[in-house]
Amino acid sequence: MSRAFVRESDAVEELPEKLVSEHRNLVTPEGLALIQAEVERLQDELAEGQRAGDRDAIQRTSRDLRYWNQRLTTAEVQAAPASASVVSFGSTVTLERDDGRVQKFRIVGEDESDPSKGRISYVSPLAQALMEKAVGDTVAAGAGEAEITKIE
Repeated sequence: MSRAFVRESDAVEELPEKLVSEHRNLVTPEGLALIQAEVERLQDELAEGQRAGDRDAIQRTSRDLRYWNQRLTTAEVQAAPASASVVSFGSTVTLERDDGRVQKFRIVGEDESDPSKGRISYVSPLAQALMEKAVGDTVAAGAGEAEITKIE
């Protein structure tokens, strides 16, 4: 049917699809659980939107559900690091910055990263600088440098 015959109150503005990263979808076991929980939450939200007949909510939730289902199907669960001798995916790294600050980060998948909670994406510049480094190595960190003091 032509848009000319749709009442304005019935028109639903189409939302753009969420962008999917070009990187491999590496996840920790906890990251996989987070993705699964988000899919379940969105399925419940979609069902509620359908019951209520809320077309905007249905469209928004359907788009989000497509994104998270895609992330779920492409998830590559990574085992915990076998060794703490060098930094790898899943490692928790303690850094001492050149200004004296001590920070601790775990290297995780893109969807589970949250720097404010100490989780950084494995594709972030800091994580990339840390990969394959050992205790005592120095890496660029922001405008300064940081020394790796511990790997777990």
